[in-house]
Amino acid sequence: MTDLYAKDWLDAHINTLAEWQQDAFHQFAKMIADPGNTYPCIPGRQGFLTNNLRFGFAADPRSEQAALDVLELLQAYGRCSRETGKFASLVIFFQTPADMLNSFSVEDYEELFWSVLSGVSARDGAPLPAHISKDPSHHSWEFCCDGEPYFSFCGTPAHIVRKSRMFPHFLIAFQPRWVFEEINDSTPFGRHMKKRIRQKLEAYDGIPAHPSLKWYGQEDNHEWKQYFLRDDESVPSKCPYTYMKNKLKAVGVLFHK
Repeated sequence: MTDLYAKDWLDAHINTLAEWQQDAFHQFAKMIADPGNTYPCIPGRQGFLTNNLRFGFAADPRSEQAALDVLELLQAYGRCSRETGKFASLVIFFQTPADMLNSFSVEDYEELFWSVLSGVSARDGAPLPAHISKDPSHHSWEFCCDGEPYFSFCGTPAHIVRKSRMFPHFLIAFQPRWVFEEINDSTPFGRHMKKRIRQKLEAYDGIPAHPSLKWYGQEDNHEWKQYFLRDDESVPSKCPYTYMKNKLKAVGVLFHK
């Protein structure tokens, strides 16, 4: 299941995929390219419409295979992302069986999300870039795979209030850090884009933006808090990634050796 797909290929060959994969892509297209242009992530929408995004499919996120699938997809994506366009992102849809859909809470999916990321890091032999802290509580930390830093975003079937984080299948998207070279707080374009996205986000969700949403590099910013947003404004007291990292370290598994 570890092939990368472009939108134009999926549009032409969608019937060759499994039924759940077809549904996941159709649901994503319906959400991000809605006729009313209400979806708040402007770069994501542009990336979809201009064929900049890449897509992958992964196993049930409760399985060990899921982390292997994500690792292989990210390794392949890291080799080609800069050739896909300035609005690059990798969107991974996970097989989400009925028992998960019927019983999992937002917090259950949150635990799964960090389990997948931790599983990827435990299998990733590449060192972290020199400017990235190993401590998630530091403002320079962010998730990395195969030497590439990424912003990560999770959508789940259990989200109800925060519509921007709701998706019918378990979903994790990865946006390369280099995408933000022009979209950041140090450029007029970046500040304008942030303002527009915040306005659209609050209109889309019908509630204020989550207080954890900040710019990468701000001294009071923690990237991990933005990856998985709950329906309310609560956040874990400690980074789940750190907890899982220490848990694996205790049995001899090191991240980014």
